[in-house]
Amino acid sequence: MASKKTILKKIQIVITNHFDTPEAAFDFFDKNGNGKLNKKEIVKLLKQAEISGFIRGIVSTKLIEGYDKDGDGYINWKEFKAAVNEINKSTK
Repeated sequence: MASKKTILKKIQIVITNHFDTPEAAFDFFDKNGNGKLNKKEIVKLLKQAEISGFIRGIVSTKLIEGYDKDGDGYINWKEFKAAVNEINKSTK
């Protein structure tokens, strides 16, 4: 299984190489436009980041558990932005 740092680096690459801003990435993956990323939308982000299908479900659950600060089971823009900032710091 890929390490946490490897997974976060792949997410960072997708966000920085395929989108002009983190907000553009968030909007792209927020398919239903509700301002929150659900587990299915996060799985699509992980697929784009070439995370193995075998572990996408586990990783998406862990990302929600780690970054969902208001406890609603979703990642909103503020939480996503904080996650991106943390990912950028941890992958340097």
